[in-house]
Amino acid sequence: MSYFIGLECSKCGKAFDPDKVQTVCDRCGKPLLARYDLDAVGKIIDRGSFRGREPSMWRYRELLPVRDERNIVSLGEGYTPLVRAEKLGEKVGVRDLWIKDEAQIPTGTFKARGLSAAVSKAKELGIKCMAIPSAGNAGGALAAYGARAGMEVYVFMPEDAPPVNKVECWVTGAKVYLVKGLISDAGRIVSAGAKERGWFDVSTLREPYRLEGKKTMGFEVAEQFNWALPDIIIYPTGGGTGIIGMWKAFSELQELGWIGERRPRMISVQSTGCAPIVKAFKEGAEESEMWEGASTIASGLRVPKALGDFLILRAIRESRGEAVAVDDEEMLEDTKLMAKEEGIFPCPEGAATLSALKHLVEESSVDKNDRVVLFNTGSGLKYTELFPLKLPVLDPKEEINYQKL
Repeated sequence: MSYFIGLECSKCGKAFDPDKVQTVCDRCGKPLLARYDLDAVGKIIDRGSFRGREPSMWRYRELLPVRDERNIVSLGEGYTPLVRAEKLGEKVGVRDLWIKDEAQIPTGTFKARGLSAAVSKAKELGIKCMAIPSAGNAGGALAAYGARAGMEVYVFMPEDAPPVNKVECWVTGAKVYLVKGLISDAGRIVSAGAKERGWFDVSTLREPYRLEGKKTMGFEVAEQFNWALPDIIIYPTGGGTGIIGMWKAFSELQELGWIGERRPRMISVQSTGCAPIVKAFKEGAEESEMWEGASTIASGLRVPKALGDFLILRAIRESRGEAVAVDDEEMLEDTKLMAKEEGIFPCPEGAATLSALKHLVEESSVDKNDRVVLFNTGSGLKYTELFPLKLPVLDPKEEINYQKL
């Protein structure tokens, strides 16, 4: 089933027992990374082994941490479409443009991947109660998977989180609390409550397994392109598990011999209202500073400081990538542009990748012949309050002038 063999600190390398509940490194406080017996994996399967498997992220079960398949908690997450965006590519000047559309995943965002993995492993380890600080979508995913697993779930989110996220957490049975402040403030409440109430803290990178679900995006991009990676991946970055996870996936695939040494340039996108990774990248820093007064319509990007910031920055630099900040107005315009040109209604975080691509093309950082993948990390249907409408109303009892329609 799984060739998961251990955990090690991403910073100091200390090893941890994978059969016990783990959080972060007890020596340096940094995230733990799952490791696999890749030599053994390579002896029993090859990259053609996935043909005919279920169209979900669990098709890569040998490289995921759940040992007993009976513990898998799934709603069919993963293996999302990789859509060729020809019209959009013509608009921005990129001939080989693609959109990885995570909007079609359960709960409507890529967060389902990480929470499926985390809840499944928690079930295997005997955890009964979980808590999460969330800008919205991660809370919704934990509530859904927790409900399916029969676990007790607590969600703490900022007061101004999208209304749909509050509803989806509540309707799936989670105990939902709103917090005056940002996700970092909610995180402090969860951390303190873990000691007082005994719940397991599922904050981003404060447990090792959400990352493993997210890395499957990298496996899928490789498989969907017939194991030839794109030139550039543009990804919206809050907590950063997407970039970290994909970079880890590419490393594992290379060690297995399923891809060569060439990797995509990883482009991190943030909001100008909350851009700690962009600032740290441009300043040459190894870690980011806390971003004061974080503000953006893209709730998933409103993370003042990511625990795994050094891993995000490492992936960007090792890939010869970049970090780009875009403003809210650009996101709103490009939400409509992506929807109008390709029929994909992205979340503002997903639209931010298109905004970033425009900047990179203008700066000649992207060549017109590059194969570029934009990650739309969720559905715009979760953010409809950003688009207030005043639509004409027709009365069928009155004569309608069709020439004016």
